[in-house]
Amino acid sequence: MLNLKSKPYNLDEQSIQWVKDTIANMTIEEKIGQLFVNMGASRDEQYLKGVLNNYHIGAVRYNPGKAEDVYDQNKILQENSKIPLLIAANTENGGNGACTDGTYVGSQVKIGATNDPKYAYEMGRVSGVEAAAIGCNWSFAPVVDINRNWRNPIISSRCYSSSAEQVLEFSLEYMRGIMESGIMPAAKHFPGDGIDERDQHLSFAPNWLSVDEWDATFGKVYGGLIDAGLPSIMAGHIALPEYVRYFNPEATIEELTMPATLSKYILTDLLRKKMGFNGVIVTDASHMVAMTSAMKRSEMLPTAIAAGSDLFLFFNDPDEDFKWMMDGYKNGIITDERLEEALTRILGLKAALGLHKKAKTEILQPKEEAMAKIGLEENKIPALEIADKAITLVKNKEDIFPISPENQKRVLLVEPKGHDGGFGKLMAMMGGKGKNAIELMKELLEAEGFVVEIYESPMEKAMKLPPEEMMKSMMDIYSGKRPISELTSKYDLIINIADIGPGTDQRIQWPMSKGTPDIPFYVNEIPTIFVSVQCPFHLADVPQVKTYINTYDNKEYTIKALVEKMLGRSEFVGVSSVDAYCGLLDTQY
Repeated sequence: MLNLKSKPYNLDEQSIQWVKDTIANMTIEEKIGQLFVNMGASRDEQYLKGVLNNYHIGAVRYNPGKAEDVYDQNKILQENSKIPLLIAANTENGGNGACTDGTYVGSQVKIGATNDPKYAYEMGRVSGVEAAAIGCNWSFAPVVDINRNWRNPIISSRCYSSSAEQVLEFSLEYMRGIMESGIMPAAKHFPGDGIDERDQHLSFAPNWLSVDEWDATFGKVYGGLIDAGLPSIMAGHIALPEYVRYFNPEATIEELTMPATLSKYILTDLLRKKMGFNGVIVTDASHMVAMTSAMKRSEMLPTAIAAGSDLFLFFNDPDEDFKWMMDGYKNGIITDERLEEALTRILGLKAALGLHKKAKTEILQPKEEAMAKIGLEENKIPALEIADKAITLVKNKEDIFPISPENQKRVLLVEPKGHDGGFGKLMAMMGGKGKNAIELMKELLEAEGFVVEIYESPMEKAMKLPPEEMMKSMMDIYSGKRPISELTSKYDLIINIADIGPGTDQRIQWPMSKGTPDIPFYVNEIPTIFVSVQCPFHLADVPQVKTYINTYDNKEYTIKALVEKMLGRSEFVGVSSVDAYCGLLDTQY
């Protein structure tokens, strides 16, 4: 199953000998250390050197930071590591996944809505240029999941499409773009997310497809990528029960529902033997409940390697995890043969990157040269084009466009709420939120001559009251009713802007008030536009609206492009690559 002369390694004899010699000269502690991908807790030089010296790690996936800080960190790591490191970024959406001042290009579903694979290539290209500049050589992208369940919270905006063919086409282009800069992509999350509606961070979430269904969808995607030379795959904590049953008709429930990261049936029998994947397998993050709840962590670490994973993503406690992986080797869970194979693949990927041919001080390009490649204006051009081409007019039953101050002078903007698990508040505290979509919309419409008001709900007003008045106010909200004319006499147009996500719960959370603009009950009383700027599946929660738009993100230039389209200066040309109607009849009403 392992051949360093063939793809994705394509090594010559000299490089293969380097792999063999390096493994032969490693202590058992160094061999065990190579299996770990560390999530750096600090960029302090002493900390970084300590991790290298104490745990002999094979790879790194670091916390986000500015380009110059990440560059300095990666320089310290490569210059002080005995064996060159794989350094991973998470460039799903662009170079901003490598450094915070990198270029955001677009969410994958937004790229899919352009219906043009060249933008997947552009995202890969920009990601590669910026990630490579700061010393990355590996990326946990692209996401090659297929969205077949609108309730799935993990990949609602992170996958290209609900079509296996489109996912494969766009993923191949992304891979081509990022590999031009010497970045090795890791397609994820094998065997495929998008079927169950749960979140592997918090629960089990298997892929329930039959063998034939899987072969025709996820199998087609991964098979096409493997044929094209895909270097690595991230295994998800996703079970594939029917394929386990295919390999073992007598499999127990525990075996059927074991996540792929711990299942030899899925990683070895399916991915290695049946599909012929010759590259590196890395686990998804090991703190996710679908993995940690499957067995004791002390058993989980070596079982992941024994099942077929080559790299284990993230220490929990380094001392504990290192000991448990070592114990797994000593106890025979990890055999010498399996350990040798994993090390050969890991070092083979490093050799394919040419890391063994460079002096430690030359692995990274000069800093001044590197910083000149981050956040360039030319890198932002694809993002602007994507925004224009992706925005999708999903439902248009009113023929309301173009809007104008002459016909819809008085506009009420309403922001439906969701549950962000505190993420929104955290971002605001960190200064990372800036103007939100509804504030941008108000500014842009007012500049065009509209009179615009942002709705403040009774609940928001009640929360400002003293405690003794708050409860009475809330009860009044629940029982309150009002004339429809309060809306129709004051406004010519209501625009709902839902800015909900990312997160496990991306559904709209309706308030307890009645007859207020929070809930678009008034679609037959006053012209109403509903815009979702993140989750593409909110039509399921507002099936009654007659005009519904997906923009796929809340960037300022995206909102500007949306306003241009609503004013009739630009056409809606986006094509939904997922089922925005959510498979429901009433959403088409």
